[in-house]
Amino acid sequence: MKITEKIDEIRNIVSEWRAAGLSVGLVPTMGFLHEGHKSLIERAVSSNDRVIVSDFVNPMQFGPSEDLGSYPRDLDQDEKLCESAGADVIFHPAPSEMYNDDFSSFVDMTTLTGGLCGRTRPIHFRGVCTVITKLLNITTPDRAYFGQKDAQQLAVIMHMVSDLNFDTEIIGCPSIREADGLAKSSRNTYLSANERAAATILSKALGEGRAMLGSAVTSGSPVTADAITATIRKVIESEPLAKIDYVEAVSWPGLEPIETADGPLLCAVAVYIGKTRLIDNFISE
Repeated sequence: MKITEKIDEIRNIVSEWRAAGLSVGLVPTMGFLHEGHKSLIERAVSSNDRVIVSDFVNPMQFGPSEDLGSYPRDLDQDEKLCESAGADVIFHPAPSEMYNDDFSSFVDMTTLTGGLCGRTRPIHFRGVCTVITKLLNITTPDRAYFGQKDAQQLAVIMHMVSDLNFDTEIIGCPSIREADGLAKSSRNTYLSANERAAATILSKALGEGRAMLGSAVTSGSPVTADAITATIRKVIESEPLAKIDYVEAVSWPGLEPIETADGPLLCAVAVYIGKTRLIDNFISE
């Protein structure tokens, strides 16, 4: 397992792979890897000759009051997971390697980013779009892999790649969950034992919403988006430690408001469990 911190070095590695006629997959991460990331790496390994995992906590996507300084990091453990999953290289640049002192160019989007997480994290997706653009430009992968747990991010990146004509296929992969349903997340480590137990309310609530949608499809009687979100909200509100940021049902992948849940949709939630903000969702196509 090779770890490189330099843009020039990762570019040279990719150039050698390209000269040998090898395909390249990229799994962008912010490190502190878990089974969800491992599933992305294994998917990339199954479809590409060589796989790069970027391991970079991107400061540009954190707001002033967010958890950049305390965001969990463990490169040694990340290396072990990447090696066990079959990755070839970890790209682990310092912020100064990615952003010069006079850095002043950004990638932004006027659609898809205003709602859901973008409503309360207004600079977040500019940071995401900028860093993913840089990573795609640096590594020039054939395919890049993203988890559906961050569904808005996935939709934004798919749209950006189409708009800007990147020659990279964006592949969304299913969320990986704990045995009790909690979606795998690096931020789960922030939860106390009581909060960890309470956090399962997200997947339980989404399960109720999915069941309502399934019943509507089976019966042939469309259900409104408001009815689904009201059901989900009621379940979440039954947990005293949960504070709702949002519960929404929107079109997929356009993320537009909908009235009737009769087409592809994303049902997404963001909930504070104590001080920890967790997201989860389901996509119905």
